[in-house]
Amino acid sequence: MKIPSDATPLSKKLLAISIILLFSVTAVSPLATSKQSYQENISIASNVEQEQELDLLRVEHYLYVNASEDVGMFHIRFSFPPDYEYQVPLMLEFYNDSTVSKILQYHIENDTLVPNKIINFTIGSMKKDESVLLHFSCWVLVKNHDFSDLPPYVKIPKKYQLPEDTKIWLASTKEVQLHSLLIRHKARQLHGMSDNLIRYAKRIAPFIRNHRLVLFVLELNLGLLLSQDARTTLLINGENVGRSHLACAFFRLYNIPARVLLVNNDQGFWTQMHYMVEYYCPGYGWVLVETTRGETPYATKRQIVNRVCYPQDEEDTKNDYIFPFMTGEERWLWIDNDHISPYYVDCKTGSKAQMFSETNVSIDQLTANYAFVLTQIVFRQYQKYLGLNFTGENLLHFQNAIAYQKKAILALKQSQEPDGYLDFMNLAYTEYEEISI
Repeated sequence: MKIPSDATPLSKKLLAISIILLFSVTAVSPLATSKQSYQENISIASNVEQEQELDLLRVEHYLYVNASEDVGMFHIRFSFPPDYEYQVPLMLEFYNDSTVSKILQYHIENDTLVPNKIINFTIGSMKKDESVLLHFSCWVLVKNHDFSDLPPYVKIPKKYQLPEDTKIWLASTKEVQLHSLLIRHKARQLHGMSDNLIRYAKRIAPFIRNHRLVLFVLELNLGLLLSQDARTTLLINGENVGRSHLACAFFRLYNIPARVLLVNNDQGFWTQMHYMVEYYCPGYGWVLVETTRGETPYATKRQIVNRVCYPQDEEDTKNDYIFPFMTGEERWLWIDNDHISPYYVDCKTGSKAQMFSETNVSIDQLTANYAFVLTQIVFRQYQKYLGLNFTGENLLHFQNAIAYQKKAILALKQSQEPDGYLDFMNLAYTEYEEISI
């Protein structure tokens, strides 16, 4: 279905209903049942006048890699924001200071662990001691959700009551040691006599932030951050990595699925990667926990999710790039050559990342859902065609589509109104539809 760029606001809303109904299965969480999907569509139709905040976010990456020996062509796989829950990626933007001559190709691919995505960079041969810079931004549209509709009481579930595809996040792993007597003892203290999941979560978050905080400050100032597994974090506190693992342990011990998220959040300074947690609330969905701040729930507009970590990620961790004694970090990049390594110093020099809140708009629920689903559709086309060697009219249509996506971003930033954004995204959609392969 093609969407005319000159559609009136009313026709856009009618088209929005059609699109939302057509794509509702992919627009909701993979864990949602058909009943939930139906209820969400009814909610959308009945709450057209409710306002929804849309946030335009951008995470900027500087990735430097160095060669310790002469190497041939190799690949760097880097986490890219997934189309996930309340966020949808718009596009990948490269900057001119990147070492363009070495970047032979790049495309975005779906990871085997859904819903994750990976940027796959193909890099040309490098000489010993040579460096390459990949400087790029990932643009993301987020529907802000502050979890104000989270019920005050939800009973802690039995394992058999959980959806099957959440149970994978009940595992005991190298970093989340459910067998630890110390962790079990503290979990029982936090749990107490209450069977209220929401109350338990609100006890976990501040405890993890505040316990033995003086030890953490001392470790950080001395540069002596050690293992970030759950047990060590309980003993001597830890960075956001270890705090996330400890939170997961506390949740999983009571049959509450919990998983680590790799995110970039709006901290106002450059970082490597930030780690958060979400737990599964039966009858509701996944709820964000910011263990570094000791807060739950936590609004979706404050970060871009880069990767949803699985137990496999917890079993295949790495050392920190800046603190050499700090182990247990889930990976956000993979390089298939042992002689190539990322170059980090202190997040002022070398590789670094930062999230920026570009703008936000508050619009009616129906238009917000229309913008969100239209962005999903356009991004899927963009991902499909990115990296292909187009010629002739196909190349022209592809270039036009990307130009319209950039104009849509600029229109949203400058006007803080949805109309220009929707018009340009419609034009991008039309250009992608003209590509014939």
